[in-house]
Amino acid sequence: MSHLVRLDGDSLRFAAAHFATFDNQLEPLHGHNYHLIVEISGSLTDDAWVIDFGLVKRIVRKICAELDHKFLLQEGSRDLRAMRDRDSWTVEFGSRRYVMPVGDVAALPIENTTAERLAEWFAGRIAGTLQAAGATNVKVVRVGVEEAPGQSGWFSAPLT
Repeated sequence: MSHLVRLDGDSLRFAAAHFATFDNQLEPLHGHNYHLIVEISGSLTDDAWVIDFGLVKRIVRKICAELDHKFLLQEGSRDLRAMRDRDSWTVEFGSRRYVMPVGDVAALPIENTTAERLAEWFAGRIAGTLQAAGATNVKVVRVGVEEAPGQSGWFSAPLT
């Protein structure tokens, strides 16, 4: 038997800039006010809950804070050339070149900063933190990343 909890609120947000690649093209640099929706399913604990809402909020807020007001860099991109030195990141695509201070960049181990890949990254981080906290009853962490109202990407991460 499986139960589901859902967290969706104003505290699960962050603002960030990015550009995604598609069809050998690069979007213009732009930003979003991202909103996360987190669903966690599993069996009930002896206390009759799937997970403490407060624990999940703290985990998600901490991850959001890492990305808030940053440029989201897809380190695994096959289309971008990204180089880091001591003080800055340089990102190149064709003749376009961006140089940003290290502190303004959140380098993510994903190949594209689409809502779908961001949802997958978040789900993995949340699932890993819950596993480390001993949440053995949790079976699936599902995350939606909304980049504009009515426009979101989702990913479900099963816990082993």
